[in-house]
Amino acid sequence: MLEFSPDRLDAYLAISTVLFAAGVLAATTRRNAIGLLIGLELLLNAAALQFAAYGRFRASATDPQGQTAAVFVIVVAAAEAALALAMLFAVYKTTRDVDLEKTRELRS
Repeated sequence: MLEFSPDRLDAYLAISTVLFAAGVLAATTRRNAIGLLIGLELLLNAAALQFAAYGRFRASATDPQGQTAAVFVIVVAAAEAALALAMLFAVYKTTRDVDLEKTRELRS
């Protein structure tokens, strides 16, 4: 049995795997746009956690590239969330609903 402690890479990878699985599940099963956005954010957070963990537990020395990549992923996630929420507000303003099935049926 694995021992999960903050000094081992296994704990970070297990948490990242659970986050990634939850993100895939949320992104594929949700019909509304907010659930899809939450799923995408979970996916990006799982990637950032893995980058930071691999940078921290590098064999030779602590590598700042992992933390740099994690910060880059967080910045991209913030930009994605801002853009998606702006689009969501525009759709809600016209349809009064955030159901993705109804937005697919819109015609100009």
